[in-house]
Amino acid sequence: MKIWFAVFLGLVQGVTEFLPVSSSGHLSILQNMFGMENVEQSHLLFDVLLHLGTLVSVCIVYRKDIADIIRAFAALFRRGGGKREGEAKTRSSARLLIMVIVATLPLFVAVFFDDYAEKLYSNTLFIGFALIVTGILLFVSDKVVHGKKNEKNATMGNALIVGIAQAIAIVPGLSRSGSTISAGIFQGFDREFAVKFSFIMSIPAILGANLLSLFKALKAGVDFSLIPVYLIGVVVASVSGYFAINLVKYISKKDKFGGFAYYCWAVGLITIILTVIV
Repeated sequence: MKIWFAVFLGLVQGVTEFLPVSSSGHLSILQNMFGMENVEQSHLLFDVLLHLGTLVSVCIVYRKDIADIIRAFAALFRRGGGKREGEAKTRSSARLLIMVIVATLPLFVAVFFDDYAEKLYSNTLFIGFALIVTGILLFVSDKVVHGKKNEKNATMGNALIVGIAQAIAIVPGLSRSGSTISAGIFQGFDREFAVKFSFIMSIPAILGANLLSLFKALKAGVDFSLIPVYLIGVVVASVSGYFAINLVKYISKKDKFGGFAYYCWAVGLITIILTVIV
């Protein structure tokens, strides 16, 4: 693997993982239509490290919220917590933790459909239509009246629905971030909270999926000479992911997801046309 290719893949992973345009859809299109190397097959360890690199981005951006969640989790095992200072903040962080757990549950069901989803990665026509659906979700979410729900007053049912959206988004072309953010907005989430919840709930999903892949990659063997090249790609993924998350936070406040909707429609339509013609 060349350094420039590692940098390119790191940039694609970091940007498309968080921008609501479907990273899996873009990578599948590049592989199916332009003959790009399938990194998951030829460099599985690198693919795992790229995802873990984007996970670092989430942890950096939401480090305060994550720290509060950890403290809230620790507080569950301490007595007398109800009367101490900062109880309200601890309670809201504990609710956020429970919401993330509830939202993660549908992924256990999605595991049974993983083989079917894998087959769709080679179906470029399906990916094109899925991108158009992603664009519709983003466009409509911009038109929804601003909600006021957050970790203090959102229900576990709300969290479950967002989790279902995340589980459905395992298919290529459906953006995970776009689907989950839109699902939150449709249920009356405050836009800033919809983005925060989407990215924080991605932590167990990314971590769980890639730990399994990591064991598989290590079992298959590692070319240690490529580790420096891999690490360069991981750094690029982390840095680009950091800026992508902050861009999504800004755009969500300004109701500007429509721009991504037009992009998804354009890429989806071009993909469909090229697939039919070719």
